[in-house]
Formats: sequence, structure tokens, C-alpha cells
Amino acid sequence: MPIKKSAIKSLLQDKKRHARNLETAQAIKKAIKAARRLIIEKKRDQAKEAVKKAVKVIDKAVQNKRLKKNTAARKKSRLIKTLNSIKD
Repeated sequence: MPIKKSAIKSLLQDKKRHARNLETAQAIKKAIKAARRLIIEKKRDQAKEAVKKAVKVIDKAVQNKRLKKNTAARKKSRLIKTLNSIKD
């Protein structure tokens, strides 16, 4: 455990950041999984909405610097690519 006041504060800040980052990561995973599940079930309209929601969550993570720009672009691209593979 830290002894100095600044080290204690730093530890508390790290814990807060870690919790926030975990929350964001879980939200992204949850949104992507929901979208993929609907894509697999071939429910195009619902999947489209789920992908839209997932893209919004990913963009929000980039905006808050919790996800790198290229990583976000890759995730969105793959999601949309799988969505477009569904035949009506």
C-alpha cells in the first residue's frame, strides 16, 4: 500500500479509471454480442438496430478515449460487413 499522500491519491484515481474502462469495455462487448446474435438468427431489421446501437457505443468510447480510433473503425467495419452479408 502507498504511504505518501500523492501515491494514495494516484491509487484512488487508478481504481476509478479502471472501473470506468471496464464498464465501457463490457458495454461494447455486450452491444456487439447482441448485434452478432441477431445477425446469426437472420433477423435483419432487429440486427440493423442493434448494429446502430453498437456503433454508437463504440463511437462514444472513442470520444472518451477509452478505445483507439483504428480499433473502433475495425470493429464497426466487421459488424457492418456481417450485417450486409444477410440476405433478405
